[in-house]
Amino acid sequence: MERTKTRVAVTGVGGGVGQSIIKALQGTEYEVVALDGEILATGLYSAQTARLIPYATAPDYVEELIRICQDEGCTVLFPGLDAELEILSRSRDRFAAEGITVVVSRPEVVALSNDKQLTYTELTALGALVPRTVDLSATPFDEVDLDYPMVLKERVGGSRSLNLYIVRDRHEVDSLSFRGVDLTAYIAQEYIEGDEYTCGSVTLDGTCRGVIVMRRILRDGDTYKCFTVRDVSIEAEVGRLVQALGPFGACNVQLRVRDGLIYVFEINARCSGTTGARALSGFNEPKAILDFLVSGVDPVFEVTEQTVLRYWKELVVENTLIEELRSSGRLRRPAPTPL
Repeated sequence: MERTKTRVAVTGVGGGVGQSIIKALQGTEYEVVALDGEILATGLYSAQTARLIPYATAPDYVEELIRICQDEGCTVLFPGLDAELEILSRSRDRFAAEGITVVVSRPEVVALSNDKQLTYTELTALGALVPRTVDLSATPFDEVDLDYPMVLKERVGGSRSLNLYIVRDRHEVDSLSFRGVDLTAYIAQEYIEGDEYTCGSVTLDGTCRGVIVMRRILRDGDTYKCFTVRDVSIEAEVGRLVQALGPFGACNVQLRVRDGLIYVFEINARCSGTTGARALSGFNEPKAILDFLVSGVDPVFEVTEQTVLRYWKELVVENTLIEELRSSGRLRRPAPTPL
């Protein structure tokens, strides 16, 4: 059967980032080949083609992804999981040698986004306002000079606010230690009271091509209500920092605003869980990146100020489809079920 759409591989489709990339590309000239290591990853059943892949820790992970991309005719790969970013970043040249572009930043940018103490150091050096941050592996908690409440979060890794604690007094800190939380693996960070924003950006050929700003309300670490706004000062600061950091493709910047001052506290060198919501607001990061890589089209964004509310949607999957994917590792259907 002749293919009329450019095929694109997306990993981690069992999670919010991978699924958000799928949503952004639905109804476009790009066809998603959904990849995940879990048989019940929801995104596998919302694409025409689905493939099971090894976990990022598997020794054949890179070679298997290259083989699948070649088999499915995918020349672009979007990562959807933080756990994959480091190995994919280090393997970019290996993919490129086979004609596959991985939309992932260079290792230095991935390391910056993965290490919150490094994020603090690098952003401070760039002149950004960052909540004061103390590395608890180097400074005992009793010597931390921060007021309560303060934020405790894992220095390396962490996502969706997992293992993040807002502590209001010493008793709450002691209770964490009593529960077995190893504070030496954490940072302590100044708590900034104020509106929280998640900001998307697209950087291509070393130039930041656009920024979108969304005020957000979180529930269990996920954005479940977001409000697209045009804020010139936030757009300018995010654009300045992204330009200086030099990511490739999508880069997510999280911040809070207090008394008119912008405090940046996290960088994610990837698409985010709000990628689909941004696409609905006129800022379609995956499509803009693909248009540039595939057709050489420069991104043009027309952002609409609006409210995006998120909700659960049931996806019914026939058991025969699950068994087909389990037995063969591949599922191909004429019509996917939209997420």
